[in-house]
Amino acid sequence: MTRIIAGALGGQTLTSVPGDATRPTTDRVKEALFSRLESYDALQGARVLDLFAGSGSLGAEAASRGARSVLLVELAPKAAAVCQLNATGVNKGLKAEVVSVRKGSVDAVLESFAPVPGGSRGRSWDLVFMDPPYPLTEDQLAESLKRLSLLLEQGATVVVERSSRSAEPAWPETMVRFAEKKYGETRLWFAEPVEIGAD
Repeated sequence: MTRIIAGALGGQTLTSVPGDATRPTTDRVKEALFSRLESYDALQGARVLDLFAGSGSLGAEAASRGARSVLLVELAPKAAAVCQLNATGVNKGLKAEVVSVRKGSVDAVLESFAPVPGGSRGRSWDLVFMDPPYPLTEDQLAESLKRLSLLLEQGATVVVERSSRSAEPAWPETMVRFAEKKYGETRLWFAEPVEIGAD
């Protein structure tokens, strides 16, 4: 059973994705992750992007803990449907439309937010979760991170969740890893945007 751990909706249960198509973040890892994010003051009022969202449990947790808006991005039809169910439940509990869902590939959704040359900057984010499926290659992950790097607010936090046996992600030159933590079979990487040429 998946649940929201803390915040306004602490204890509320979430629908899980049927079968083994997704790899849910364990409660232990989720609790440690969100404790760290709260110590960074990364949640209150944040615009959150949950990529490869699965059931949307990370985004739901962020909404419960004070995020201003949360977008769940999921390609798999069953998982996207579960995301919508959980988004509806969270919004009902919060009595506000905080969580929304986009069904589609991560790269396509990121591309849709890309800045327009000579025009507006595009949508930007304060906190991003990336929990890609294990079959996603390191090159594919690097490409997604490169697209994402154009959409981050100054001071944003990006959390990448991978197998503890996976290599460190190849960060784009405009993003730097500032922390990592291993929890059993899971490793979390924390990164933030940097300006090229900045000290």
